[in-house]
Amino acid sequence: MNLNCIVVDDEPLALDILEDYISKVPFLTLVKRCENPIEALQVVQGGGIDLVFLDIQMPELTGIQFLKIAGTKCSYILTTAYPQYALESYDLNVSDYLLKPIAFDRFYKAVEKVHKQHKPVDVPASVAQPIITPAAFSSPANPIQDYIFVKTEHKIQKIYLHDILYIEGLKDYISIFTKEERIITLQSMKKMEEALPQSQFIRVHKSYIVAVDKIESIERSRITINQKIIPVGDTYRDEFFRVIGNKNI
Repeated sequence: MNLNCIVVDDEPLALDILEDYISKVPFLTLVKRCENPIEALQVVQGGGIDLVFLDIQMPELTGIQFLKIAGTKCSYILTTAYPQYALESYDLNVSDYLLKPIAFDRFYKAVEKVHKQHKPVDVPASVAQPIITPAAFSSPANPIQDYIFVKTEHKIQKIYLHDILYIEGLKDYISIFTKEERIITLQSMKKMEEALPQSQFIRVHKSYIVAVDKIESIERSRITINQKIIPVGDTYRDEFFRVIGNKNI
């Protein structure tokens, strides 16, 4: 499935770089590059656009204002030199947040995520649910739960808990991120949260569960894990900081 995209940025050099990156990705089709966000807004509202690469600091209309006006007609990846807008952007359900200068590998990871979100998940319902049976791992012969099995599109995959960095919920399925790969399976965040040991994992947002020992830093209400910025939602903030506070020295 191809994604029709536009690039919105008031800097011609930034437009050139993203246009070059898009040309290297087979499933992306550049429909238009816009230096004027008002013009870009008209293109999005006209329909037919799947993905918008959107700068934040622009004259006439900021990227955040653009998002609030355009709504959820398509997916958005923010491209900016300013990290302080990350938390607000997640509240607006952007797909990713890329900090300039943008490396191609990080760009590809972001667009691949959007591509998989748009791609229909062709898995029969009878085999779509992951096998998560933590009780099986707490028997006398095996008292420590250290792995789970999940069903992916073509196989049942074993995942060691110590390899999991974080888990992201995406509508009817979830993505499990390790340092080596991203594993997608049909499941709810609630079921996954119940299956994982609370001593090792914590829900920090409606869309995120994180491995506590993989947290690299916490700044205000933002967690960094493996260069990924993860927001802490209001509903989960008190419990998260209580758990983290118990581990402080």
